Formats: sequence, structure tokens, C-alpha cells
Amino acid sequence: MTTPCTTEPVLRSLADFDRNSGSLLERALFNHRYWVLLICLLITALLGWQVTHLRLNASFENMIPNDHPYIVNYLENRKQLSGLGNAVRIAVENKSGSIYDAYYLEQLQKLNDQVYLLPGVDRAYMKSLWTPATRWVGVTEDGLEGGPVIPDSYNGDVASLTALKRNVERSNEIGQLVAFDQRSSILYVPLLTTTADGQPLDYTEFSRQLESLRQQYQSESIGIHITGFAKVVGDLIDGLRQILLFFAAALIITTAVLYWFTRCLRSTLLVVSCSLVAVIWQLGLLPMLGYQLDPYSVLVPFLVFAIGMSHGAQKMNGIMQDIGRGVHKQVAARYTFRRLFLAGLTALLCDAVGFGVLMIIKIQVIQNLAVIASIGVAVLIFTNLILLPILLSFLGVSKSAALRSLKSEQVAEAGGKKHSVWLFLDLFTQRKWATVGVVVAGMLAIGGYLASMHLKIGDLDAGAPELRADSRYNKDNGFMTGHYGASSDVFAIMVKTPVGACSHYDTLRRVDNLDWQLRGLQGVDTTNSLALLNRRVLVGLSEGSPKWYELLNNQATLNMVTAGAPRGLYNEDCSLLTLYGYLSDHKADTLSRVVDTVQAFARDNNSDQAQFLLAAGNAGIEAATNIVVKQASHEMLWWVYGAVILLCLVTFHSWRAVLCAVLPLVLTSILCEALMVALGIGVKVATLPVIALGVGIGVDYALYVMSIVLARLRQGESLSQAYYHALLFTGKVVMLTGMTLAIGVGTWVLSPIKFQADMGILLAFMFVWNMAGALILLPALAYFLLPVSRREGAGQIAGKSTDIDTTPSTAAPRREIYKKFPEMVNEH
Repeated sequence: MTTPCTTEPVLRSLADFDRNSGSLLERALFNHRYWVLLICLLITALLGWQVTHLRLNASFENMIPNDHPYIVNYLENRKQLSGLGNAVRIAVENKSGSIYDAYYLEQLQKLNDQVYLLPGVDRAYMKSLWTPATRWVGVTEDGLEGGPVIPDSYNGDVASLTALKRNVERSNEIGQLVAFDQRSSILYVPLLTTTADGQPLDYTEFSRQLESLRQQYQSESIGIHITGFAKVVGDLIDGLRQILLFFAAALIITTAVLYWFTRCLRSTLLVVSCSLVAVIWQLGLLPMLGYQLDPYSVLVPFLVFAIGMSHGAQKMNGIMQDIGRGVHKQVAARYTFRRLFLAGLTALLCDAVGFGVLMIIKIQVIQNLAVIASIGVAVLIFTNLILLPILLSFLGVSKSAALRSLKSEQVAEAGGKKHSVWLFLDLFTQRKWATVGVVVAGMLAIGGYLASMHLKIGDLDAGAPELRADSRYNKDNGFMTGHYGASSDVFAIMVKTPVGACSHYDTLRRVDNLDWQLRGLQGVDTTNSLALLNRRVLVGLSEGSPKWYELLNNQATLNMVTAGAPRGLYNEDCSLLTLYGYLSDHKADTLSRVVDTVQAFARDNNSDQAQFLLAAGNAGIEAATNIVVKQASHEMLWWVYGAVILLCLVTFHSWRAVLCAVLPLVLTSILCEALMVALGIGVKVATLPVIALGVGIGVDYALYVMSIVLARLRQGESLSQAYYHALLFTGKVVMLTGMTLAIGVGTWVLSPIKFQADMGILLAFMFVWNMAGALILLPALAYFLLPVSRREGAGQIAGKSTDIDTTPSTAAPRREIYKKFPEMVNEH
């Protein structure tokens, strides 16, 4: 009597087992089981202690593609760009009146002073009504005059408030620092990358300090609204506790379903425990290697847990079935290790490749995610492929659960009716249903591809798409957009000139032409530049006559206006101009229109005297990020699939088997992109990794099914027989883990963090479709790609032809011929 899928004998006594059989790795592990357990225990204790040193933070610099030409331009001129890039905007609203109120201005001043002293604030470029850099310019009988909007003589009386109102109206800040309805004003707070002590800015702590200030100043008469990258990250981190609750729910669901399947508490707890140990090892290694979690990689530990559950359930099921046949628990563990280690290792390597290929995307946060995920997959090789079988070799499984695992097989062997699900799936090994499966898959692929052509790069919603539309942050962003003409989405174009030449007429004329083009674009609310300031000042010098709204070709006048212009429009040595475009949103289409317009203008107008460079401002940086993501999105998939195909080819030694395993993954990738279009999810830093991860995770299912199918085919069975044995051995676990993990991550749709909800939908979709592909499309493809194998007693094995006679009379001799194939069981 032999075990399924192998030629190994059923050994009821450990004394009958040859301890020196199996591979060198197997002997090294199972003949020294106590040492393996001790080493794993010590590593778990050490890394568990290291987890306490793990930090959760984010970095603005890690979110941007530092090697992209736009970002290189920004970083080269960063010190001269008035804090453009990472900034926070705090709108202080007077709910019961206008900003020209003594109490309101007193509260604004106190808040301004406290924010000014916060660690990480770039104080030189902070701006509000109370900062000296906020100035007014006016035309009087004596010529141009100006000064701070709130002068030193301000004392809060009626005369001071009247003068303040006049200064604000002459400052050109209405719509920028002051709302159109003049009921609120903004504190513009640019941030540094590090604090005064040289430490990276702690966004969690900074967001907490902002919230503390909100609580301190917000009242029935004063409203506080805060936007900016630091606040988005802070809100995401604040939502981490709720994210952990959903992780816990997913863990409980997977544990409960696994126990329902096995009816064995000890083996269920072992599988869950080994998967959690993998997460502990992963998180413990991060601080040792100098990494920390951020809101975008915080989902990775659950992916590692999910992958571990999938592999662990396969190992547990194999051992359980062998014990049910009477095999000693230690021998059963070694048999399962032999059968599934290579398939599991290949699957984990494919997972690692799926994560590792993200390194080609030159955005640090994605590269960090790739490293963190690869570490998690690496530890799974030890915890779920090695530690779990060894633990089960000690503890085994309950006898009743072991016998129950063979129920379907025993019924079939006794001539009973197969389970209806197995009967249905077996239909796809026959011509009619195989044809239907392949045709339907082809139609889905075509339809999905046509839909995926509408997939957008970047954000498709205003505000912070990572958060719900009704979140406090997005409500604050809505307030900013509705009350200010100069939105928080700033696209800045840098104009490089020779030193002292930024005010030359020819340069300003070109800036003015680009300014007019941008103003005509959909999605651009307004602009600001030195050329535009010259036009406005000339009107002021001409008694307000709109006839003089012109850029005067008089260098003396241009130099005069430039001398009194805000320094944010040009730098100290007059070698860099900045043209600001204030956008209505940062949606992908809006950014694309602006980028295309500026690029076309730069091609036609760049010269030695003026070079138009992209891009600064948060919208400019996001445009560069979108470009990098777009370039990497398809390149990444080519690399992922190339590596997966290579690994499968090494494992199966058959290009036909590789196609059977990979084509279902391709279909899932196409349909996933179509789903993103349907749900209005764009490809961006937060979502790009999921597409690659789906390939790596999905190949696990195909590898476990195909490895058993090939092993049975090489023993002379038909495709139907081979597939049926694969269903009984690994297929039912594929179905179990696919549905269970889909349900687990499906609960994320209830998360208040929209980013997590979107990831839950996409992951659940990929879990289900990869499972369906492995159980339905794989055998259908095998019918056509392994054509001889569909006949009883086939003479072609996994794409390798033989000269065996396939008539029924040769069935017995065929068994002897198959013995010539070297150690097929150990290979699979």
C-alpha cells in the first residue's frame, strides 16, 4: 500500500522507516528536530523583543521619485522655492463674523506663534497675516508704498481693524491667505525633512501636536481646518488601531474556517501560530535592518500571514491524510515535506519575486515595501515549510480528524458517488467543458483588457483618496477648495535665468505667455508670477485703468516692480523665477493637462536666457510620481511574469505545464485592472504594489494543483484521474484558503480608511479569481496543452513524449516503464 501521489509505503511503525532516506535537507532537519525547535524558539524570542523597537512613521521624501528629472530640478532649487513641496495649511475660521475682529486676530496670533515654534517647521518661509513676509503694495501720490499687512502699530481698535482691511485688499492675498468671503485666513506652514536635533520629522507626533492645537483653539466661534501631507499621514496612522481590529477579525475568521475544515484544534492552532511566528520574525527583523513601517506597508504583515496560512494548510492537510491512512505522524511529516517542499519553495520564491520586482520602481516607499515583504516571504520558508512539519511530527493530528480528511476518497474508492463539487470541477478535464472554460476565459480577458485601457494613473478624487470622502481631512480640504481661489494643489514651474536676468523683458514675456496658457486650462483656478505682478502694478500706477493691464517693455519699470516683489516670486540673485499654478484638484487628468502644456511650451521657448523646468509644488511632485508609476506599471508586470515563468519552468520541466499555471494569473491581472476602472481606483503609489502581489500570491494555488497533477500523470493516470487526486490532496485546501482569505480581507471594506477598503476589495478579488483559475481554467488548459494526457494511460507525460503503447493491454508493463523516471515524487 502506498500514499497518494507517491510511491512511498504506508509505515505504521517508526521502526520500519529508514531515517537516512529522503534528501540531504530532509535528513538534516528531521533527524535533528529538537535542535531545529530550539533554534526557532530562540529566534522567536529575540525577534519578538525586537518588535518592541519597531516604529511607525512616514517620510515625504520617501513618497517621491527622487531620480525623476522633475524632482531633481525641485531638489536642486529647493532652498530657493519658499518651502514648496511638503507643507501644511491651517485655515482659521471666524464662525460669527469676518477676520476683522479683535478676538479672532488675537487667537490667530497665538496660534501663529505656537505653530511657528513646532519642531520641523521651516520658519523662514512660514506665512500668515501675522508674519512680516505678508505685505501690501499700493499706489499713492508719492508713488509705490507698502508694508506688513498687520503693522507694528496694530492694537485691535477700530482704526487698526479698518487699516488692516485696507491692507488686505491691497495685498493681493484675497483668495490665497484670506478667503474670498474674508471670514477665514490661512497659516501656510512649510516643513523641513529633519528637526533641529537632526532627527527625521516624526509625522505621528507632528500630527498629534496639530490636533492638540485644534482642540485648544477650536470653539463655537473659531473653526480650525488642516490639510497637507503630514496631516494625511497622521490621520492614516491614527486609523491604525482600527486597521489592527480588522486584521484581528480576519485572523479569527481564517482560524474558525480552518478549524471547521479540519475539526482538529491542535493542527489549526499550529498553522495559525506558525503564520504568526512568521509575522513576528518579519517585524522583528525590520528595526535590526534599519527599516520602519509606514501607512502603505502596514498591510504587508497580513499578506505574509495570509501566504503562511495557505502554505501551512497544505502541509497540515498532507500530514493529516497520511496519518488517516495509518502512517506514523513523524513519517507522515517527512512524506509531506518530500511531496510539497519544492512546490512550496517555488511558490514562495514567486511571491518573493512579486515583491522584489517592486524595487525597479524608483520610489523609496515602494522599495521599502518590497524589502519588508521579501523579508516576510523569506521567513515563511523556515516557519511554514520547515517549522510547521516538524511541529506536526511531534504533535500529529487527532485521529477523528485524520479519518475525516479521507472521507471523500474512501467513498470514491468504494464505488460511491463523488462529491458534487469534485464532479463539477472534473468536467473541465473533458472536451466540452474545457472548451467552454477556455472560451469564457478568453472573452473575459478581451473584455477586461478593453476596460483596463481606461485605467487612470494617479488620484481620481479630490482631497486625500486614501481617506473616506466624509473624513475630517477631506471635509477640511473641501472647506479650503470652497473658500480660497488658490487651492492647496500648487503646481510650480521654475524658470532658470542668468544671474540678475530674471526681470528681463524677454524672460517675463515668455513667463507671461505661459501664464495665459495655464489660465485657460480646465482645472487651473488661477496663477501667480512676476509677469502677472508687473501687469497689476502697471494698472495701479495708471489710476486703476484696465487699459494698462499690460507687460510694459520698459526695463527700468520692470526692475522697479521686481525690487518690491515678494521674494517667493524670484530668488535673491534674480536667477530663478517661479510660476505658480493653483489647481482645482490633483486628479490624474488635471495634472496631465498641465504637464503636457508646460512641456510643449518649454520645447518651443527654452533658450540660454530662460529655461522652463518642471516641477515643484505638491501637484508638480505628484505629477512626477504619476509619470514614474505609469512607466513602471507594465514594466513591473513583465518582470514579475518573466520570473514566475522561469521558476515554474525549473520546477515543472514543461513549458506546457507552465502555460497552464501562468495563464490563469494573467487573466486575474487583467480583470483586476478592469475592476479598478469600475471602482474608480487609479494606479498610484498605494495601489501599484497590489497588482504585482496578486501574481506572486496567486501562483501558489496553481503550483500546488499542478505539482500533484504532474506527479499522477507521470504514474500513468489520465488527466481526469490525476486532477481528481489533486483535488483531494491539495485542491480542496486551495479552495478553502482562497475563500477564507477572501472573506477575511473582504471585511476591510468596512474600514474608515478608504485605502484599506480598496486593498481589501482588490485582494479578495484576486484570492477568489486565482483560486478559480487554478481549479477551473488550469485543468481546461491542460486538456488542450497536455493533449495525450487526457486519454487513459497516456504516453506523453507533462509534455515529454515516450514510445509507450497506450492500449489497455500495456497498462501493467507501463508501470515498469515509469520506474525509469528518476525520483519524480521527490521532485514534486
